[in-house]
Amino acid sequence: MNARPPITVVIARFEDLVAHGLRALIAEDPNIEVVVGDVPHERLPVVVGQKDPLVAILNFGSLRSPVDLRELHLSCPQTRFVVLANRPTPDECNQMLTFGATACLSKETQGRDIVNAIHLASRGMHVLPRTARELDLARAPGPDLLTPREADVLELLLQGRSNSEIAMNLHVGVETVRTHARHVYQKLGVSDRRELVRRHRTASPQAPPMAPAPA
Repeated sequence: MNARPPITVVIARFEDLVAHGLRALIAEDPNIEVVVGDVPHERLPVVVGQKDPLVAILNFGSLRSPVDLRELHLSCPQTRFVVLANRPTPDECNQMLTFGATACLSKETQGRDIVNAIHLASRGMHVLPRTARELDLARAPGPDLLTPREADVLELLLQGRSNSEIAMNLHVGVETVRTHARHVYQKLGVSDRRELVRRHRTASPQAPPMAPAPA
């Protein structure tokens, strides 16, 4: 009987301690193969697209917004995304799943559970934090989260689209777009569209310049 091929994995850049721990855990499992590790966030779309791994392990702290995850998921639909975060709340985990993650786990999760999550994710099975300690930590209040529609609006705002163009793209009214945009600004802690675009360009210096479109 033919042996099952290894689960190919791409690992994003993590803090040194987490990165070494992941490498050590995966090295102990002969059924998992790391094809590329320590990938900077801005290189993930290219690396994941080229290597086409079964699983990619992402650092929640490197994501600028859920849009980053969704764009990865849409561009690489065959790859399963496992997101590791510092003490994620249930809402944060559910949002990651909504935008394309197959698993969302705390970086404090026991090693065997992370390895198990990689195996489950490779089969398309969703995984959430489940330990008592993680659930206790999850009860702490977290930041406001974007809804899927707000993430749609955010993505188009960052492309420099006007409110009317966003309304046509999403098949909603202009006033609805303005309402979603206000919620996006509030949740991301910016005052207006210009500040949103400026912050995005600062966080992603390789991104092409985007002039804010008129409201």
